[in-house]
Amino acid sequence: MESQHDNRFSSQYLNLAEERLGTVVLSTTDDFFAEKENIIKPGRGIFIPDKFTDDGKWMDGWESRRKRIPGHDWCSIRLGAPGKIRALDIDTNHFTGNFPPFASLEACEIKGDPDDSTEWTELLAKSPLQGTSQNFFEVSGEQRWTHVRLHIYPDGGVARLRVYGEPHMDWSTIGADEIIDLSASWHGGLALACNDQHFGDMGNLIAPGRGINMGDGWETRRRRNPGNDWVILRLARKGEVRKIEVDTNFFKGNYPDRCSVDAADLPADTSPENWEKAKIAWQTLLPEQKLQADHRHYFEAELQAVGAVTHLRLNIFPDGGVSRFRVSGVKAE
Repeated sequence: MESQHDNRFSSQYLNLAEERLGTVVLSTTDDFFAEKENIIKPGRGIFIPDKFTDDGKWMDGWESRRKRIPGHDWCSIRLGAPGKIRALDIDTNHFTGNFPPFASLEACEIKGDPDDSTEWTELLAKSPLQGTSQNFFEVSGEQRWTHVRLHIYPDGGVARLRVYGEPHMDWSTIGADEIIDLSASWHGGLALACNDQHFGDMGNLIAPGRGINMGDGWETRRRRNPGNDWVILRLARKGEVRKIEVDTNFFKGNYPDRCSVDAADLPADTSPENWEKAKIAWQTLLPEQKLQADHRHYFEAELQAVGAVTHLRLNIFPDGGVSRFRVSGVKAE
């Protein structure tokens, strides 16, 4: 395992410990200064200089008290999306003189939640951390995991924990004619690339639920030159698309005027360095359609027959914001 210094993992994998996926922080040895639940909150955490609680300085993360006895602290988490773990981000943002100098991480695959008899497997050996930094580590292995346990040595504060990986979906339980969201992040869908995400991350398009505000969607900057904006998504599984939803929830003065969707059937290892210039045989799945502000648009009869596909490109004209993008369809054998 090697520490990394760029966050390419967020564009390659899903954060299996994302709060909105249903991740739960189960237990900890100590969270005297800052609650354990903060460790899976969105963002990197904030700092408010003059904010204090009755127990001390308010911190946006998980923070234990200074340890005066032997041992170390830990925190256990049930993953919202069980799956294969590929990388970790142990983020000590805003923790300077109170971050743990070392950390390790274990995982297990069980039904229910862990107890004293649970057998844990070490995925990250005791490794050094830097303060107020994102500490990245790669993880190897093909095992599916349901829970993780973060150990810090001996004590201190961690702002956020990100567990990047591939959700495990048992497709054998999905019938041949069963309609399922082929783009959903928790099923294994992934936003791969876009030409712009200035105001809102492309990964929000396939996140659970409806957007909670205008910031919880994909939004591009105001286009001042010819052309249009786009985002490419890899479906969770090759399938035939039967229905598409384009939700502009909360986007009122900044929704796209129109949209279209292209589709392609690409090999699993396809990863062009520049999707914009890649010579992909895109087919029109949804011809250009007019959009409305703050509205859920459903397209079914408008879809063209393209067969089973693996990737979609959502085009918006000329720019703007989309809250959610749902792709209902059936799996391809």
